[in-house]
Amino acid sequence: QLQLVESGGGLVQSGGSLRLSCLGSGPITLDLYVIAWFRQAPGKGRERLSCITRSDGDTYYADSVKGRFTVSRDRAKNTVYLQMNNLKPEDTAEYYCAAGLVCREAGYDYWGKGTQVTVSS
Repeated sequence: QLQLVESGGGLVQSGGSLRLSCLGSGPITLDLYVIAWFRQAPGKGRERLSCITRSDGDTYYADSVKGRFTVSRDRAKNTVYLQMNNLKPEDTAEYYCAAGLVCREAGYDYWGKGTQVTVSS
């Protein structure tokens, strides 16, 4: 069983930055999984933002965050990060990380409980 815990959310002004963390705990290392970041704003559907493969050779970004968000993995800390720069009010949402075997839109095996990001104008 793998537990995922997100942290790093908060309130930030437009144009600011935050770094979200997705910490894996339990007997299974995050290295065995691709890790994706999603978000969901009130009244909206879930949006996949980014994904990083097990080899770290490939990353995926949604058009809405490309050039502003960067995903990375720290194997020693069993953590995946989402660096978010130039934040906009429309980035306000609950952010989740998920672990799976393939970077895709759905079908992830494990999910965290989320961390709230609020961007003020």
